[in-house]
Amino acid sequence: MTEAEWSHWMAAAQQGDADAYRHVLAEAAVWLKRFFLRRLPPSMVDDAIQDTLLAVHEKRHTFDPSQGFGPWLAAIARYKWIDRLRAENRADMVPIEDDLAIGDHEEQITTAHALERLLGMLKPAQAEVIRLVKLQGLSIEEAARRTGQSAALVKVNIHRGLGRMNEMVIRGSDVD
Repeated sequence: MTEAEWSHWMAAAQQGDADAYRHVLAEAAVWLKRFFLRRLPPSMVDDAIQDTLLAVHEKRHTFDPSQGFGPWLAAIARYKWIDRLRAENRADMVPIEDDLAIGDHEEQITTAHALERLLGMLKPAQAEVIRLVKLQGLSIEEAARRTGQSAALVKVNIHRGLGRMNEMVIRGSDVD
């Protein structure tokens, strides 16, 4: 499926064409599965796909056919991916018992490695505020105080950094 076909079907879906909507969501689910399998543990992939498709459904009125469906979908998927990573980091704060069996952490390490490689390709100021706000959950003001940047600059650096990461993911930069 081409970008033009995706955009055409999504535009038709916005006009009420249910068949086009089902078709574009089915194709998006295939793309999302590949996207999330490279970034999340397999146990998290189906939930991430579902969350992303729900977000697409809820925000379908914001899709601009002149901008292309692929980048729009990739942006939503990227946010859902970061939400999953952030939730996983918060879940990791539970104390670990001494006799807990240690499982295989290869997938989490692979995901963390891919994210670190992407962050490593950004300007240091952008990567730092993305780590603080998007991964550690600090507020914009807290990140501004910690980094010495103004709150406005923190927002700009996050926006530009996430945009740059999105471009790298769409272009298929070797982040795995």
